[in-house]
Amino acid sequence: MGQTLGLICVDQSTVAVKEQFGRYTGTIGPGCHCVPWCIGINVAGILSLRVQQLDVRCETKSRDNVFVTLVASVQYRCHTETAKDAFYKLTNPREQIKAYVFDVVRATVPKLLLDDVFEQKNEIANSVKEELEKSMKTYGYEIVQTLIVDIEPDETVKRAMNEINAAARMRLATLEKAEGEKILQVKRAEAEAESKYLSGVGIARQRQAIVDGLRESVMVFSDNVPGTTPREVMDMVLVTQYFDTMRDIGSHSKNSTVFIPHGVGGARDVADQIRNGLMQADAGKTHAH
Repeated sequence: MGQTLGLICVDQSTVAVKEQFGRYTGTIGPGCHCVPWCIGINVAGILSLRVQQLDVRCETKSRDNVFVTLVASVQYRCHTETAKDAFYKLTNPREQIKAYVFDVVRATVPKLLLDDVFEQKNEIANSVKEELEKSMKTYGYEIVQTLIVDIEPDETVKRAMNEINAAARMRLATLEKAEGEKILQVKRAEAEAESKYLSGVGIARQRQAIVDGLRESVMVFSDNVPGTTPREVMDMVLVTQYFDTMRDIGSHSKNSTVFIPHGVGGARDVADQIRNGLMQADAGKTHAH
């Protein structure tokens, strides 16, 4: 009915292209307008001024001969001032944009290794945008933004890349584990060495305390019992310790069999051996002082 009466309603964010007898005469903005068809004026078409998006999938090959599919997202629009060029110069703007995207991607990606394609996707998107801006401006379209939203290598390549990454991480974990075991072994060895050192120091101090105690006992006994010599005192002390040892061995039923000399002569031999050892230790201490 509106066309019969010469009325047309144009929606917001769109423009109508007006012709008279087939010749472009201007655009009509949003609202209700009178189009007197009786004098040859009509609306040839409607153009949207909204930002439109076109996703382009492009398969190409990288420098290291890996086939990869890139998905480029192109956002574009036309303006009222360029509506004439947008409407008349291009039959299908979406196909034209696809052609330029294919051309730029297939000229850029083959120069890059697959890893570089992932790292330089912004540079690829900028190259596509620059080429589209120069070309589509002639046809009345503005390129708002171009993004590389997805990079899909061949499935076998992705699986191989994941295996390489997993192997590298496994190798790193093995090295860290080996380093940890090395540290444990070193610390264990250091602890054992320190333990042996302290044990040796303790034994040395124990023996020194025994020597000092025996010497003090001999000196006290000689002072309290006039007429006794240190040798006689030592013989008595050693014989006493000998019999104490024999008593301790016999009082424990679980002791192993021990063969030791019995009799006074045997005890004297033991006393002589101990005495010689004490004298040597005392001589070494005196020499050290």
